[in-house]
Amino acid sequence: MTVAKIEEVPLTGAGDAGPYGITVGPDGALWLTLPHAGAVARVGADGDVRTWPVAADSRPLIITPGPDDALWFTRSGDDRIGRITTDGAQTAVALPAGSGPCGIAAGPDGALWYAGMNSDTIGRVTTAGEVTQFPLPVSGGFASMVAAGPDEAVWFTLNQANAVGRIGPDGAVTLHPLPTGGAAPVGIAAGVDGALWFVEIGAGQLGRITPDGRIDEYPLPDRAARPHAIVADPAGGCWYTEWGGNRIGHVAPDGRIDTHDLPTPASEPHGLTVAPDGTVWAALEAGALARLTP
Repeated sequence: MTVAKIEEVPLTGAGDAGPYGITVGPDGALWLTLPHAGAVARVGADGDVRTWPVAADSRPLIITPGPDDALWFTRSGDDRIGRITTDGAQTAVALPAGSGPCGIAAGPDGALWYAGMNSDTIGRVTTAGEVTQFPLPVSGGFASMVAAGPDEAVWFTLNQANAVGRIGPDGAVTLHPLPTGGAAPVGIAAGVDGALWFVEIGAGQLGRITPDGRIDEYPLPDRAARPHAIVADPAGGCWYTEWGGNRIGHVAPDGRIDTHDLPTPASEPHGLTVAPDGTVWAALEAGALARLTP
């Protein structure tokens, strides 16, 4: 994987807030969560940054486009799912107390699905605000991230249960234990190859699971890199962030891994997204964005 350029872009006007989640919105702009500031931000094509406060204790984490031309995000601090339109109008859906939502993604059924990090649940929220929670067959599993699969199901990681799970449209749950102990999976994404790719932050590996449950693992060149988020590359493979290694990496469908150092040390890369033009954007919790041009 050849990279033409990798550079950091300051978030002028967003203060010292460190971005965590990032996605491309239906308006073509970048949308970010700012958990320490309790806010959501939008970065336009011209670099203009606008921020909207959510709530002081809301801790927004992951943000995703919804099926309704709005952005939906988890509020891990106050047990809510937030919704913001592209012009900044906000609403929220209250979840059962103690849910601790983390990852969120649009499902194949037109609803939003989220990981109940503190409640051992996977939840479903319709665009009308109806909430359904599905209990997981594990205690203290720390459900982390979710992704729509290629099989009309939703897949998720269980960070402390060391497993990847699948939940069908009927709520039936299947867990797939990982071969490596203490792998602590976090980010997960559906690749263009018909499988789900995930990161193992505890083992310094990437994983790939097919819909029938076959798992392959790929050690990173730096096993202490602590990979965090992963997103599909439309051209094949996936991009991922190395929170501990201060890099952005790419894995090809055959498991070949390339890594790219970020310009500034200790920039803490977390979420990332791929824009329609192929540009890769990563949220750097140290207070900026990284732009990688393949």
